[in-house]
Amino acid sequence: MPRLARFTLGAKIDRLFLETIELMLIAGYTQRERKLIIVQQASAKLDTLKFFLKVSWQTKSLQSKKYAELSAPVTEIGKMLGGWHKQLHNE
Repeated sequence: MPRLARFTLGAKIDRLFLETIELMLIAGYTQRERKLIIVQQASAKLDTLKFFLKVSWQTKSLQSKKYAELSAPVTEIGKMLGGWHKQLHNE
């Protein structure tokens, strides 16, 4: 993969990480009525992040070891967001 494409993909992944964290922080301080929507947005960002991490691994822009190191916490965050979503949806 060309260097510029790897850089662009890396920048996209970095931005998605930050946007996901930002949405989770905002959701924590948002009134209950609006919280579900923001948690859904964070979950969508996280799914997009997972996709681009996988693309970067498949194109060999990201080494397998680094992919495994990043995937484990991202998966755990996804489980936490899923639980948060379920709790809010059931209220």
